[in-house]
Amino acid sequence: MKKLIATTAVAMALAAGVSGAAFAQSKLSEAERADFRAEVRAYLMENPEVLMEAIAVLEERRNAEAAANDIALLQTNADEIFNDPASWVGGNPDGDITVVEFMDYRCGYCKKAFEEVAELIESDGNIRFVVKEFPILGEQSELASRFAVAVLQVEGAEAYEKAHDALMVMRADVTAESLAALGAEVGLADTDAVMARMTSPEVTAVIEANRALAQRLDVNGTPTFVIDETLVRGYVPLDGMRQIVDGQRKG
Repeated sequence: MKKLIATTAVAMALAAGVSGAAFAQSKLSEAERADFRAEVRAYLMENPEVLMEAIAVLEERRNAEAAANDIALLQTNADEIFNDPASWVGGNPDGDITVVEFMDYRCGYCKKAFEEVAELIESDGNIRFVVKEFPILGEQSELASRFAVAVLQVEGAEAYEKAHDALMVMRADVTAESLAALGAEVGLADTDAVMARMTSPEVTAVIEANRALAQRLDVNGTPTFVIDETLVRGYVPLDGMRQIVDGQRKG
């Protein structure tokens, strides 16, 4: 707010005929400064909409800067975001738009977005979908993600999709016992092998790589989506996601 007032003050000073150089070098006397401040205050009190306009302009500039920064981050890390061989790929592998989701199985908003993301992918038909296991909500989140990554590594993409979907709708506590039961429920060929794989260095490496990538992208919450060149932090309703996808297609 002080910065906004200072900016407004500079503009008013220039409009009143005070030279920018003199103003910048603080050559006004104390009495002149007091008079100037009184004039600024009186103007703002009479025209408070000026502050609102300035705030709106500042917010617009900050949003533009943030968007430009996000694009730069996505471009720098594009290969790890979109082409990481350790991440599951669903939807249309040849789709013209890629949606990447950083998710946590214990995240309420991830669960809320789950069906909407599935509907987006199914109804669109031309979206490539990448899942980034990003457990940040405690031990149960970690266990669930380790199980999912282990399924992918041991039994492949089709088994992962089934396990992932089951974990997204799971309401019970995540424990070794509940995960083993879930493995049997979704028809894993060798649940014991998956359970043994969970603590392996290979599974740990995937999760640590996702966390490092999230840190570089300034992602600290779930769900977070990358939709081609747009980084979306937080839950977005289905209609909003469709608008973003359409916007990316139009360029």
